[in-house]
Amino acid sequence: MSESNQQKLNRAVADGLGLTDPSEFAELAYGKHENWDSIAHMNLVACLESEFDIMLDTDDVIGMSSYPVAIEILKKYGVDVN
Repeated sequence: MSESNQQKLNRAVADGLGLTDPSEFAELAYGKHENWDSIAHMNLVACLESEFDIMLDTDDVIGMSSYPVAIEILKKYGVDVN
């Protein structure tokens, strides 16, 4: 069975931000979670780009302010996360 894009996203977020509890993902926001600072943000971007084989543009990197926004940004790159 292949891994869903949701599972890939959750793994990228966990790896990028050093999280272990996926139940907290939906509420994640930059600067509002102790693990999501500027360094972790860039690590998250790298993990998402690697996981989905995409290259986020600068506006998307800057605009990625929360987990739900990350999902919307991924949709712009043809990644369906449901």
